[in-house]
This record gives sequence, structure tokens and C-alpha cells, in this order.
Amino acid sequence: MARKPHRADEAHHRPEPQHRRARVEVEFDEQTVLGTLFGQFDTNLVHIENRLGVYISARGNRVLIEGPDDAVARAREVLKGMHQRLLSGQELDSGAVESLIAMSVEPTLEGIITGAPGGAPPIMIRTRKKTIIPRSPTQIDYMKALISHDVIFALGPAGTGKTYLAVAQAVAQLISGSVQRLILSRPAVEAGERLGFLPGDMKEKVDPYLRPLYDALYDCMPPEQVERRIASGEIEIAPIAFMRGRTLADAFVILDEAQNTTPAQMKMFLTRFGQNSRMVICGDPKQVDLPGGVGASGLNDAVQRLEGVEGIATVRFKTADVVRHPIVGRIVEAYEGKDA
Repeated sequence: MARKPHRADEAHHRPEPQHRRARVEVEFDEQTVLGTLFGQFDTNLVHIENRLGVYISARGNRVLIEGPDDAVARAREVLKGMHQRLLSGQELDSGAVESLIAMSVEPTLEGIITGAPGGAPPIMIRTRKKTIIPRSPTQIDYMKALISHDVIFALGPAGTGKTYLAVAQAVAQLISGSVQRLILSRPAVEAGERLGFLPGDMKEKVDPYLRPLYDALYDCMPPEQVERRIASGEIEIAPIAFMRGRTLADAFVILDEAQNTTPAQMKMFLTRFGQNSRMVICGDPKQVDLPGGVGASGLNDAVQRLEGVEGIATVRFKTADVVRHPIVGRIVEAYEGKDA
């Protein structure tokens, strides 16, 4: 079925060519997923057109792409990536399309976008509930670091997948038996508001601070398994103060919201490292909620001291790496621009 231009006057408003013009036809063998690939009223194709400055027309299982040669090449790889994602059973929402467009900027990412032989991307995290593939160039570097380094600092704005990917990798290693415990921690610091007295026992008092970690866990494991492993001690979720005096061996340890630690707390946490363990420290250096007078952020202090130390990796996410709804990235960018 031929696709009409999404605006009646589109033919008169196509981007002016700045490079050599190209015209490429892509043919898809598996047609059952094309409706989802194109999107309702061809919204996915329109989005690619608007983002890359190309013109796309579809007839049956053939898609014609026209425009500047580099943009046409990117659009072709994005469409292939979308098709491969659907064939492998992955969801294809607007965030996934935007991520494939962002990754297409990097020419070295062809294997990630189009999929390796057999349809499996070369970098992935498998958990009981889902298979996770990178959705931005920096996520690729991060997922590699989660495998190859002992201590990883993940820095950057909200929505870039810092904590989520760390939890997913930790769950994968716990399931495979390469670690015996999963320890998730956060500093119990109020995010710019006074919460007052919280009733209940110690667990009930600190759980509100740790809720995002629970959410990530439940997204990677069935709820009954999460509860069973928490009860057995295989999964521990606790404030950073509970780490004092311990040696964390055979464990995957994650510290979230690390920008809200003091230098003394960060030193204490890092020196808990034990045999056959991995530590991931996640935080946004621009979102420090420490009360006035406490001093510098322990995250910033640790990165300055430890960057370049053997076995330690630092991965810096940017606004362009935000993988939540695209408007989140624009919000972060607007705030950072105002504060700069």
C-alpha cells in the first residue's frame, strides 16, 4: 500500500540537500510485523523523516528512502534495527525508535543496530523477565564496563539507565551463580523536601528511600522470586549506613543516588569491597541534595581521586542518552542550559 505524504504540502518542504542525494530501497522478508514497524498512520516513518531529514515511502514490503546520502544510510539502518527488534520479540515504542536513531550517528554501531548473525545483538543482559539491549551509545560502553571492571562509576542525568542496567546486570549474575548476593544501597537523604517523622519499624522507615531499587528489581525478576531472595538474604536493600564494618564478598553491590553521600561515607562504602565482587556507583553530580554545611559530595570527590585507577571505570551519560520519554531529555537539557 502506497503511503501518502504526512502533510499535503510536504513535497514543497523537504529539506534542502546539503550532501549528495541518495535513493535506497529496503525490502523486508517478514511482512507480519510491518504494521507495527511503520506505526499507526505511519507515525514511526514520519518520526524518522523529521529527525533525519529524509523522505520515506512504503509500498507492500518495500520502503523507499530518499535524501542526503548520510541521512539515507542512517534511516536504512534504523529501519533494519526496528525490523530486527520486532522479529526478536522486543517492543517497539517511541523511545526505542528514538534510541535507534541516536545510535545510528555512530558508524561503529552497525552490529548493534542491525543485529548479529542469528538475530541476537552482541551486547545484551538476560534476566528472568526480559532481554535488555543498549538504547544509546553510552549504554553500550556502560554495559561493557559492567562486565569488565571491578568498580564502575556511572554519572549523568535521570533517565539514562544508570541504575536500571546495573540492577539488570546484577540480577543476571545472581541467577547465573557468578555472585552469591545482590546488595542495593542508597543514602537516606530527602530530595529537597522535609518528610518529617516516618512511622513503623526500621524497614518501613527506610523503604521509601529505596523504592526505585525495588522497582528495578521487580522489572527484572518475578515478584515472588524477589521476595523469596530478600527473605533468604540473597538480595539485600539497605541504606548506606548499614554497610559500615562489613566486607562485601561474592556480591554485586550497587550504590544509587551516590551524589548524596559525604566523602567519608563514600570512602567507607568503597572500602567494603571484597573478593569476587563488583561495585557500581550511580549518581548525578548536578542533583546533590545534601543539606547545607555538610560539605562536598562524596561522589564528586571519589571520581576525582580514583579516575584512571586500574580496575575502575567511569562512564559519563549525557542528556542525549536519556531513554525515557523524549520530553524528559528536553526537560533535562532546558534545566542544564539555564543553570550553566
